[in-house]
Amino acid sequence: MTPSMSASTATPKPSGMRQMNERIVLQAVRVHGPCPKSEIARLTHLSTQTTSLIVDRLIDDGLLAREARTRVQGRMGQPSVPISLRADGAFSIGVKVGRRSLDVLTMDFAGQVHARDVIEYAYPDPRTVFALLSKKIDQMMVALGNDAAKVVGIGVAAPLWLGGWRNFFDTPPDVFAAWNEIDISARVQALTTLPVEFAKDTTAACAAELLMGQGRGLGDFLYVFIGTFIGGGLVIDGRLHAGPKGNAGAIGSFPLMGEGTPQLLNVASVYVLEKRFTDAGFPAAAAHDQRALSAQLWPLCEAWLDAACPALATAIATAAALVDVDAIVIDGELDRQLLREVLSRTNTALDAFDWQGMLRPRLVEGEIGADARAMGGAILPLYAHFAPRHVLFLKSGMNA
Repeated sequence: MTPSMSASTATPKPSGMRQMNERIVLQAVRVHGPCPKSEIARLTHLSTQTTSLIVDRLIDDGLLAREARTRVQGRMGQPSVPISLRADGAFSIGVKVGRRSLDVLTMDFAGQVHARDVIEYAYPDPRTVFALLSKKIDQMMVALGNDAAKVVGIGVAAPLWLGGWRNFFDTPPDVFAAWNEIDISARVQALTTLPVEFAKDTTAACAAELLMGQGRGLGDFLYVFIGTFIGGGLVIDGRLHAGPKGNAGAIGSFPLMGEGTPQLLNVASVYVLEKRFTDAGFPAAAAHDQRALSAQLWPLCEAWLDAACPALATAIATAAALVDVDAIVIDGELDRQLLREVLSRTNTALDAFDWQGMLRPRLVEGEIGADARAMGGAILPLYAHFAPRHVLFLKSGMNA
């Protein structure tokens, strides 16, 4: 399973049951963190002997590592040797093609971001976006040096309808319309010999939260990401549920009562806050950082919160009636204090609903932040290459 990209030096990949068992072991360590061989055997339901052989082989392949011996308090016998993912065992490149920026980052096998670059723009022009992306991918590969040979793929996160809702932006009409004719995954694949994986941007963000954030302790949750447009993802039984068309959790399209039947994204998206700022003579970028908390801008934030939070609460209450989830995880590209204000005011708005016949989900602050979509993109090739296919994003299935 050595992730070399050179055909002349690549180690042949194992096949069949051996490959599946190796992937199950890697998944167990990724989800549950460093643990001894005996615990890996318990989690995977493999025999102790089989687990030991697989772990030793993966250590030889450079994908797992032995940590220092530790003694479990209150337990007799020899100290155990935790087995962990080897961070430099493999790498991936994550890409977020957004309506306001192009984000590119490199991630190691343990999920740590090594390099990140963001190119902001007023709107995404396909005539320049892919040229910029090609340049950034080359730069990321050069920066990795010898580790570039361990890059297993590129994961791309982008809105499914990047050309939609163009009336909200001051752009040439042909620019957004052009995206309707573009297969983003295919265009990125044309830039590289590396495998390319694709997911809706908020689904990718949900994957990042599932594997590296609050999702590690939650079995079922609706994920909400407050970006340029608010969107989301859905996790059921510990698995990312994309839906047959890849659009599950599209909370931004939730219809609201009112003139013209607006959608949630018309009220609770960051672009709405940006517009309040620009209409008042302030920079749109201030909606994404601490400037939003200043005395000058806070009244504009409050006006946005007064509209956004009750609308978000309505969408959450409706979702709770349809899908029984433990929690609603809310994250976004906002200052953390402003995000916490969203959670607090939405929670207060939920108090007004009649919860008879429903279980009220708790609201939880997401842990990943603005990088969630690009990080989720980077996760995609790692999972395509190393995760057991039938338990993609599996958590609960390994619990005894």
